[in-house]
Amino acid sequence: MYILEGVFRHVRTMDYPVLVPRYETEITYPNSHTPSWKVQAEYYEGLARSFFIAAPLISIEPDLVIAGKSMRAYYKDHIFRSCTPGDEQYVLCYSDMDRDSVPTFGLHTYQQTAETCAIVIGLAASKAEIWDTYSEEEKNRIASFIRDYAEGTTATQNWRLFNMLDLAFLSMMGYEIDRSIMREHAQAILSYYAGDGWYRDGHSFDYYSAWAFQVYAPIWCRWYGYENEPYLAHEFERNSNELMRTYSRMFDENGHVTMWGRSSIYRNAATAPLSANLTLRNPSMNPGLARRIASGALMQFFGRDDLLYEGAPVLGFYGPFTPMLQGYSCAESPLWLGKAFLCLELPVDHPFWTAKEENGVWEDMKEGETRESVLDGPGLCIACHHDNGTMELRTGKVMKSADDSNGRWCYAKLSYNSRYPWEPDLPSGLSAAAYVVKEPDISRTEQINTILWSGMRDGVLYRRAFFGFDSSGDMHWTSVIDLADFPVARGIVRVDKLRLFHKPADIYLGSYGFPCPDAEYRVVEHGDAAAIIITGTGSDGQRRHMAMTVFGGWDDLSVERSSGTNPDTAESFIIFAHASRKKVFSYDPYILISQVITREGEDGFGEDDVFSIDEISYTDKEQCGGYGPVSIKMRTGEIPVLISAESKGS
Repeated sequence: MYILEGVFRHVRTMDYPVLVPRYETEITYPNSHTPSWKVQAEYYEGLARSFFIAAPLISIEPDLVIAGKSMRAYYKDHIFRSCTPGDEQYVLCYSDMDRDSVPTFGLHTYQQTAETCAIVIGLAASKAEIWDTYSEEEKNRIASFIRDYAEGTTATQNWRLFNMLDLAFLSMMGYEIDRSIMREHAQAILSYYAGDGWYRDGHSFDYYSAWAFQVYAPIWCRWYGYENEPYLAHEFERNSNELMRTYSRMFDENGHVTMWGRSSIYRNAATAPLSANLTLRNPSMNPGLARRIASGALMQFFGRDDLLYEGAPVLGFYGPFTPMLQGYSCAESPLWLGKAFLCLELPVDHPFWTAKEENGVWEDMKEGETRESVLDGPGLCIACHHDNGTMELRTGKVMKSADDSNGRWCYAKLSYNSRYPWEPDLPSGLSAAAYVVKEPDISRTEQINTILWSGMRDGVLYRRAFFGFDSSGDMHWTSVIDLADFPVARGIVRVDKLRLFHKPADIYLGSYGFPCPDAEYRVVEHGDAAAIIITGTGSDGQRRHMAMTVFGGWDDLSVERSSGTNPDTAESFIIFAHASRKKVFSYDPYILISQVITREGEDGFGEDDVFSIDEISYTDKEQCGGYGPVSIKMRTGEIPVLISAESKGS
C-alpha cells in the first residue's frame, strides 16, 4: 500500500495512466530514439507492473482505495482501455505493430509482450473482483488482445514464459488455445536449463533465472502444466526444488540481495522464487526461511530514505544510479519488484505466514567458517561468511563484448559482495573488484570481458579471465589471467597467474568500492607482505572496515577516491594493488597473491586477519611461479592449499 500510495500520487484522475516523474531521459525510454509504438509501451509498463502489487491487495481488500481512487475500478477500466483501439491509452496490438515494424534478428518483438504476462497474473489473482465483473464482450476483447501477443513472435529466452502464461490464462478462462505453440515454448524453456536450478537467459546467467524462469514456471504448472503437460510440469517443479537447495544462500545474513547482473532495478524481486516454490504440489522450500529472506530483502531497500523519487522507486539499486541502467527500461520498470508481493496470494494460514522464522545456513555456521556452494551448471560459487555476514559471489561462464562496459560491470567482476556493490570504471581506467592491464607503449587499457569456468578442486575455485576477448581472433594474442581463489573468514584470497602476450604492462587489481565518504586509511607491513586498512562510517551509520593485502608478485598499494561511482554513497574509496612488467620475454614473477576482507562494527582486524598467509612455496627455484604448483599455508594451521599454475578454464 505504501508503494501504491507513492505511485498513485501522480495519477491525477481516474482517467490518467500510471506514469511517475522522470529524472533520466538519455538511457531509459522513451527518448529521442524511441519508436512510436514504444511510447505506448511505457503506459503498459506502469499499468501492468503496478498491477503486480495491486492485484493481490484487491483480492484481499476489494474496496481498497489508494490516493482517493478505487483500485478495483481503476485497474478494471484501464486494462480494458489498454486493449481498446482509439483510446488514448491503447497500447497497440501485436498484429498492428508487426505489419509496420522492421524485424530485429529476423524477429518482431515488443515490450508489450512482457507486460501482458503481468496483466494476466494480476487478473488471475483478482479474478472475482475484476475479471468476473467484465461483460462477455469485454472479456472477449481483452482475450483477443492477449491472444495476439501470446501467439506472436517473442524473444527466444525468458520471454517465452510470457507467451506461455498468456496462453495458460486464456485456457483457464475457457478459451481455446493453440497447444502446439504452448508446447514449443515450454520445451524450449526446459532446454535452457543448465543444472543446479538455474536456467540460461540467452547468453547469461543472472537473476532472470530466478525472477522469470523460477516464478513464471511454477505459475504455469498450476494454471496449465499439471493438468495438460504433466511431464513438463514435473520437470519444472523438480528444477524449482533443485534451486531451493542453495538459492537461500544467495542472500546474506540480513536477507540482502546482491547487486549483480542486468536489471538490478528489480531489487527484492529476487525473493519471489521462494514463495513461488511454495505454490507447487511438492515444494521443498522452508517457509520460515522464505519469509525471513523476503522481509530482509524488502527492508534492505525500503528501509532507506533514498530509494524513492517523488514516491516511486528510482532507477537504481538504492538511490538513482545511471551506470547500471539499460535502454529497455523506463521510469516505471522498477515496479517489477512487485513480484516479491505475489506471496500475498498464499492463504493467511499458509506456513509462509505462520511458520517460525529461520535463517538457514547462517544459524548453522561456526565462528570463522565460510560455507561455499559450487554450482557448475551456471558457473557460480556462493560463499557465505559467518564472521561478517556477507555473501560473496564468484561467477564464470561470462562472455561479453569488449566494448560492452555495462555488461562487464554486471557480470565480469572477479566477485560480487552483498554489502559492497559493484562500481563502474573510474576516469583513470581502473576498476573495483577487477583486473586492469595498461600497456603504456601503445596507450592501451584492457579490461576483462570473458571469464571461463573450471570448477573447484580441493577448496580452490579455478577460472580463466580474458582481456578484450574476441572469438574471431587467435587466443595467443589475448592477455589472460588464470584465476585461483579461496575464502578466508571475512573475504577471499587470490593466487592468480599472469599470461600477458604484450609488455611493458602495468597490472592493477581493485578492492571493492568502500562506501564511506569519511574514510581514513593506513598502510601496515609484515615481512614481505603489505596491506592498506581503510575504516569509515557507512550510509547505515555503522562502522566499516576493509583491508587489502598483497603477499607476492605486486609492487605497491594505493587508494583512489571516487565520486558518483558507488550506488550506496556519493563518494567512495578503492584500494588498488599495482605490478609492473617491463620486458616481453623475461622470466619475471607470474603469480599475484592478494586478499580482500571486510568487517562491520566497532572492532577492526587482527594481524592474523590481515596477514592470513603464513608461508608461500613455489616449484621453480626463481620463485616466480612460471610452472608447477604454488603451495599456500595459512596462519590458521590449515593443510596447505595447492594452487596449480596450469589451471584450465572451460
